[in-house]
Amino acid sequence: MANSPTGESMTDRIVRIIGAFDGTRPSMSVATLARRTGLPLSTTHRIVNDLMGHGFLQKESGGSVRLGLRLWELANRSSAALGLKQIAMPFMEDIQAVVRQHTQLSILSQDEVLFIERLSSHGSVLNHAQVAGRLPVHVSSSGMVMMAHAPRHQQEAYLSKRNLEPDEVRGLRATWAQMRLQGSASLPGAVVPETTGIAVPVFGAGGTAVAAIGVVVPTGEENISATVPALMTAARGISRGLGVRADAAGPHYGR
Repeated sequence: MANSPTGESMTDRIVRIIGAFDGTRPSMSVATLARRTGLPLSTTHRIVNDLMGHGFLQKESGGSVRLGLRLWELANRSSAALGLKQIAMPFMEDIQAVVRQHTQLSILSQDEVLFIERLSSHGSVLNHAQVAGRLPVHVSSSGMVMMAHAPRHQQEAYLSKRNLEPDEVRGLRATWAQMRLQGSASLPGAVVPETTGIAVPVFGAGGTAVAAIGVVVPTGEENISATVPALMTAARGISRGLGVRADAAGPHYGR
């Protein structure tokens, strides 16, 4: 039920406040938080105090506020992503031991790629994918390979939101078709010019992608012929850990 002049419910305003914190602004003053959310300062103060009382926000020594440990505790207690991460971790460690750059696990969330785990080595190349961070689908090999193996209605919904020209739509559909054929995606220089992302889908029942496992390596050192089969082996193991039979996990993984 709405209980504000703007028609927003209390839940809406709480979500706006919690969602204002990100990798670029992990903490801020209450005044900055009010400006960032567009809420009145008095309302922001009241909600912030309530959230601090429950441990969802915490105050720093300088007076700024940040997300509290209570949110992390609840998320790690019951999140569906936690089970996926626990299953995937041994396979990610095997991949990381070979590539010694970045190995990451991601899912699709609200038409973006949400990274739920990343392993990195000292001295590895720049990688903008952060745990609990997001990237647009079209710049991420993980996002593109998951969308390529998504149901047709999900692909069409994604395309309809992007206001693309007809030739761009055809290009994306052709790219997804090629990725489905190959079972992998490789995007050189999409985020950082000197790096290449390589990813394969983790299939759920019915042959749709529920996640992606991928690596980020220096461009020119991709070794696709070795990296993709290793990623596919890992993805097959993760699918099996999720309880998916090999013959129900997509055309590339039933081999």
